[in-house]
Amino acid sequence: MTDMLTAPRPVVPAAPAPRSAARRAAAAGVVAGPLFLAAGLAQGWARDGFDFTRNAISQLALGEAGWVQTASFVLAGALLIAGATGLRRVLRGGAGGTWGPALVGVFGASFWVAAAFPADAGAGFPVGAPEATVMSGHGAVHMFGGMVGYLALCAAFVVLARPLAARGLRGWAVASRVVPVAVLAGFTASAASVLAFTVGAGLGLLWLGAVTARLAGR
Repeated sequence: MTDMLTAPRPVVPAAPAPRSAARRAAAAGVVAGPLFLAAGLAQGWARDGFDFTRNAISQLALGEAGWVQTASFVLAGALLIAGATGLRRVLRGGAGGTWGPALVGVFGASFWVAAAFPADAGAGFPVGAPEATVMSGHGAVHMFGGMVGYLALCAAFVVLARPLAARGLRGWAVASRVVPVAVLAGFTASAASVLAFTVGAGLGLLWLGAVTARLAGR
């Protein structure tokens, strides 16, 4: 009888599971690379004077339409840092759970540096720019930030090979140790071919998305 007279309690929706929230945050890191590369490719094909064999995607931040690439840098950095936060929650207490996400976060921050300190003009872009590139202060910071960012990314791949192996994904773990070699090879070849640099940088972005998706999905 007492139970019948008790007022019904309001039903409170259950809070999302922490792991689900972590996966949603990690999803930002999954889409960051493809979005950034898609934006760069679209701009490179659309803008006069830009040549992927001679110009780096960073140079798209120059000229009248440069704000589009600057915004792309800012957005990609935000997505990568959000992805690093989600990855940290997913890997919490496990192998690579501290340094892997931290290094990915450094990589994300390097995109904000690239947005704040644009690359130098050169190789005929923007239209009317000289062929030779004269290094400026902001151009030097841009290059240094990118170098630190991609070194951090390569180190992150090596660290994240541990949780991949711990989950039985041994092929992924091996690949995560090999991809940094390919990325660094592209950077080394950049003096002879800008396209090699772009391919190496793009590979790093895409592999980070794949690894993040694999770890967050398990």
